Amino acid sequence: MFTSIARALVPACFAAAAVFVTTFVMAAPEEPSSQAVRPKPVVEVAFVLDTTGSMGPLIEGAKRKIWSIATAILDANPNAEIRMGLVAYRDRGDDYVTKTFNLTTDIQDLYANLLQLRAQGGGDWPESVNEALEVGVTKLSWTQGKEICRIMFLVGDAPPHMDYAQDTKYPEVVRMAADRGITVNAVQAGGARDTERVWREIAQRGNGQYIPIPQDGGQVLIIETPWDTEIIELQGRINGTVIPYGPRAQRSSVEQKANQLASAPAPVATEMAGYLSRSSAARAGEAMTGRGDLVADVAAGRQKLDGVKDEDLPDTLRTLKPVERQAAVDKNLAERNTLNERLATLVKKRDAYVIDQRKKAQARSADSFDRAVAETLKAQIKR
Repeated sequence: MFTSIARALVPACFAAAAVFVTTFVMAAPEEPSSQAVRPKPVVEVAFVLDTTGSMGPLIEGAKRKIWSIATAILDANPNAEIRMGLVAYRDRGDDYVTKTFNLTTDIQDLYANLLQLRAQGGGDWPESVNEALEVGVTKLSWTQGKEICRIMFLVGDAPPHMDYAQDTKYPEVVRMAADRGITVNAVQAGGARDTERVWREIAQRGNGQYIPIPQDGGQVLIIETPWDTEIIELQGRINGTVIPYGPRAQRSSVEQKANQLASAPAPVATEMAGYLSRSSAARAGEAMTGRGDLVADVAAGRQKLDGVKDEDLPDTLRTLKPVERQAAVDKNLAERNTLNERLATLVKKRDAYVIDQRKKAQARSADSFDRAVAETLKAQIKR
C-alpha cells in the first residue's frame, strides 16, 4: 500500500506527525519546553465502499468493527483528531450510484449512517468505481495542509465500468488524489482476476497498499474480556451525565447517541466505550462524539451557559435559576470525570487482554477486513 518521483514525494501521512510547527511563549531563555503550543495532529480516513448485493457479509462485518478501526488510529497517534467519511457506491440503474457521508469528527453519527446501509443491486459485473473514487477525492471535505494525514480505502469486488461516457477514469482520479496528498489503498473482496489487476494498479498509483481479503470480509474476531460488562455499565452511567441542548433536532440527535450503547450488540458496545474513553475528547470531558452536550460544550469553552436560550434547554434546567443551572452542569461534569477515570483503568486492562488474545488468533484472522485496515492504518500513519 509510486509510479513517478512526484508521487513518491507525496507525504506518506504523518511525515509531519512528529514534526509540528511549534510556538513558544518566551518568559526567559531557560523557559521549559512545556510552554510549547503544538497543533493537534489530524488523521482523515475515508472508505469508498461497494454496497451491491455481493458485498453483504463484508458490510455487516464493517458495522461491527468500525470502532476497532477508529481505535487503531488512536493506537498510532493517541492525540490525533480523527475525521472519518464514507462514499457508498453501486452502479447506474440502481437506487443510487453514490451516497456520500462527509468527513466528520462525529464518529457516532457515521456509525449510525453505516448501520442504515444495505447490500443491494448490481446486476452486471462492473460497478461505478470511477465515479465513486472521484466523489471520494473531490467531494469530501479533506483538510488542506501538509501536516494532515489523508488515507482512502477503496473496498469492492468488481472492476470499474470503463465504457461509461463522461466518466473520469481511475488513473486520472488517483493522480488527482496524489496531487492532494491522499494515499489510496485498494481492498479487494474475493479473487476476481480482472478486479485484482485494477486494484493493484490503483494501489500502486495511489502510493498505497493492495489488500486481498475473502469475499465475505474474513472472520470477524470477537474477543470477550472479564471487564466488558463493567465497561458497558460505566459508559452508560457516563452517558447519563449528558445534558442535550439546542434546537429540538440537535437534542434528539444527542439523545439518540446516548442510547446507542444500550442498543448495540455487546462486543460493539464495548469497543465503542473503549474508543470514547481513549479519545482526547474524553480526556477533555466529552462523553460522545459531536456537539450538543451542554456539559462538554461549557467545559470546553465552546458555549457559555448564560448564552443558551431558555427554549434550547431541557425541561430539567429550564425552570432553574442561573446559579442552579451552573451547579447542575458542574455536578454532572465532576461525576463524569470520576467515572471516566475508572473507565480508563478498565479499558487499559481490556486492551492488554485483547492484544494477548489477538496474537494467539493472528494466523486465522490476519486476512479479515477490519484487521487488514487497522494494520494498514497504523503503518501509514506512523510512516
